[in-house]
Amino acid sequence: MEFVHSHEVLVIQHLQNSYGEYRDFLGLISTVGDPRNIFSVYFPLWFHLSHSVGTKMIWAAVFGDWFNLIFKWILFGQRPYWWVHENPPFHNDSSYHLEQFHITCETGPGSPSGHAMGSSCVWYVMITSALNFIRPAASIFSILSLCSSRFWLLRSCFWAAFWVIQLSVCISRVFIATHFPHQVILGLLAGMLVAEAFERIPSVYNASLKAYIQTNVFLFSVAVGFYLLLTLAGVDPLWSVTKARRWCANPDWIHLDTTPFAGLVRNLGALFGLGLAVNSEMFIQTCKGKTGQKIRFKLMCLAATLTTLQVYDVLKIPTHTEALFYILSFCKSASIPLVVVSLIPYCVRLMMGDDDRKLD
Repeated sequence: MEFVHSHEVLVIQHLQNSYGEYRDFLGLISTVGDPRNIFSVYFPLWFHLSHSVGTKMIWAAVFGDWFNLIFKWILFGQRPYWWVHENPPFHNDSSYHLEQFHITCETGPGSPSGHAMGSSCVWYVMITSALNFIRPAASIFSILSLCSSRFWLLRSCFWAAFWVIQLSVCISRVFIATHFPHQVILGLLAGMLVAEAFERIPSVYNASLKAYIQTNVFLFSVAVGFYLLLTLAGVDPLWSVTKARRWCANPDWIHLDTTPFAGLVRNLGALFGLGLAVNSEMFIQTCKGKTGQKIRFKLMCLAATLTTLQVYDVLKIPTHTEALFYILSFCKSASIPLVVVSLIPYCVRLMMGDDDRKLD
């Protein structure tokens, strides 16, 4: 891998030297690709449009990030911003300097890229779902060649947009020296595979609360078990955190929410919250009834959700105690699906004054 890394560092350096004036834009793209946006932006938008798509998105995102964590621990991927400091040919030559940014200092292992994997996974779900909505209408008029041609043109545009977005995310992650090029490619392909797998698992749409809890316990147990297995084998699973703290240009750029277990806790919280929400009486009475099918109801829920989630961005979890951070992160992540799926729709139904607004 040293041979691959040494050549890929030159690619990163070329991007930084040639496209430095686009640093703000590329930084924005990297932020857009952040897996945390799945729960705070993409999921709320899609769930109120289609419950099945929103549900599938959470399942795919959680499993995708879980696989990403396991693969990171298996592959021991380096990150460019610390690798150049630990290899004498590059460290001793100032011409190979890589610039760091405030979002560069990720603390987990580098391979595969979590941003690329999460972005490709969720956008694959969105593109395929959008096309499935359009396809039935197109098939009705398939005898008309014009309608058929328009559908295929629209399909091509959707997938072109998908690849533009994914390539932009991948380039941005390489530009800020967080990943080597092969790591973002691996993440991109892995995310698509996870999303495609959930296209073939319809059982997640009607999973019981018991199934959600069992899945959470399984994912947590395997992750912790693998962590302990590495520890017993004499391998420090958090070796990358040490490197990040040592080589990050600014200690303030090191954030606890980028550590391996932070993502695991965040995802398990979201999945648990979704399980509670979709199996709650508020959701069943509100969203599965006649009110839940009204366009006005959906739009009001969407507006209320996006407004409420702005408050979540203001609430910052204290990071001075690691255990407390993980507990509060789990609770905060679990509360988002609860608010989006059950609480806000129920309150909106009360405001609309429907006859069936009271729970049994």
